[in-house]
Amino acid sequence: MIDFTGISRPYFERVYEAELKAEEHLEAGQRGLLCNFVASARTTAIGQRFGFGKIRDYEEFAAKVPPEEYSSIRQDVMKMMEGARDVLWPGAVHRFAQSSGTSDGKSKFIPITGRCLSRGHYRGAAFSLASYLHHAPHSHVFGGKNFILGGSFANELQLRKEVKVGDLSATLIDRINPLVNLFRIPSKHVALMEDWQRKLPALVEASLKADVRSISGVPSWFLTVLKQVIEQAGANTIHDVWPNLEVFFHGGISFSPYRSQYDRITAPGRMNYWENYNASEGFFGVQARPGSKNMRLLMNTDVFYEFIPAANPSSAPVPSWEVKTGEVYALVITSSNGLWRYPLGDTVRIESTDPLEITIAGRTKHFINAFGEEVMVHNTDAALAKACAATGAEVLNYTAAPVYAGDHTRGRHQWLVEFAIPPEDMQQFEQILDQALQQENSDYQAKRTGGIFLDRLSVETAAPGLFDRWLASTGKLGGQRKIPRLSNDRRFIDPMLSMNIK
Repeated sequence: MIDFTGISRPYFERVYEAELKAEEHLEAGQRGLLCNFVASARTTAIGQRFGFGKIRDYEEFAAKVPPEEYSSIRQDVMKMMEGARDVLWPGAVHRFAQSSGTSDGKSKFIPITGRCLSRGHYRGAAFSLASYLHHAPHSHVFGGKNFILGGSFANELQLRKEVKVGDLSATLIDRINPLVNLFRIPSKHVALMEDWQRKLPALVEASLKADVRSISGVPSWFLTVLKQVIEQAGANTIHDVWPNLEVFFHGGISFSPYRSQYDRITAPGRMNYWENYNASEGFFGVQARPGSKNMRLLMNTDVFYEFIPAANPSSAPVPSWEVKTGEVYALVITSSNGLWRYPLGDTVRIESTDPLEITIAGRTKHFINAFGEEVMVHNTDAALAKACAATGAEVLNYTAAPVYAGDHTRGRHQWLVEFAIPPEDMQQFEQILDQALQQENSDYQAKRTGGIFLDRLSVETAAPGLFDRWLASTGKLGGQRKIPRLSNDRRFIDPMLSMNIK
């Protein structure tokens, strides 16, 4: 196959430079984008509701349009799925990304307009590749195939024939430019399979003899695929099968708990990792530079950003040009998919304002604060990585929740962990994990001091495949669905424990 990497570099360098130019004019660009959104949607139902026709700038928009969570727009989205036009965005919308549910336990259905697909998701993916190529002058990524792991259109809805609902990745693959298929595996038929029992061997067969140069997907799901490829090939590492593999474009969940496992199945020094911050709602960020945990918040993917200070959730959002370095905020977006001042559910820490760089702090609703400890996902991910490094354990998946104090017992955190390699001494693992969590979170450390308020955390070992079985029981099994890492109550962990038959 001809190596098109050199031929494509000028195009991707222009993509890279366009993003840098947008970042240089952040405030003007963001203000202009918002005004464009408002003008475009002035005759829609939501535009009429909030008087978009009279809004002239960000300040008027912020004064008239309140932040709205999904529960507030659910009825509007359902009308769109039933065929109503001009509801949250001009025209009819025929594609929706099914995402994790809200507090009422139902799925969310995020509209996917043609504009947000082309100017948002695809442009973000192009910038991710452009950014990697900019920092990898010796790359030959277009000399072979990109293995993209996607989901499907599986859902339990009764839909009109022109409407498609499923994982965002299914729409991305279904609507992708046909030219990209020259560099992509597997086939669309295999990529969109719903039954993972059939899909997994089909993915292995499709990729086993291919010249794979890059892989793209969620770390936890791709790990299963790669192990199957290695086993089928009778190899030791994935580079024995794909000697030209050079980069993993990953996102969706934290990579830290999986890094040691990827190190075990890849040849030393041969694999690059490039992180993306993308979701059903949009494409928001790309790793800033090689080896960095910072994410460049993208200004050229049709998203207007606002930020609510995490320390004061009731305060008004601030725009991107007013955030402060070192502060943690809940992210709020307005986008061309018809989401207006929509709280994304993620918290981010501002690492730099020029350029605007962030790290993911956690989820606004995925935390444990049952005892005033305010533990967030980035705390538990980091603590778990330390415990695994110290004990040689490897983790496939985990969740954690509080155990409340009884008459004669103190409260504690209970973890449910599926291990790829379990620790030899679980008591030691628990001790190290607890100490690491205290190092990562001062509030947890304060509550643990002297064992007065909280006992040491406990770890339950999950039976192989438990988390997949739980996801299947909720109707959310698929490549884009995620285990809730933390919960402030036991509505997730108790059903999992009841299914934990070893």
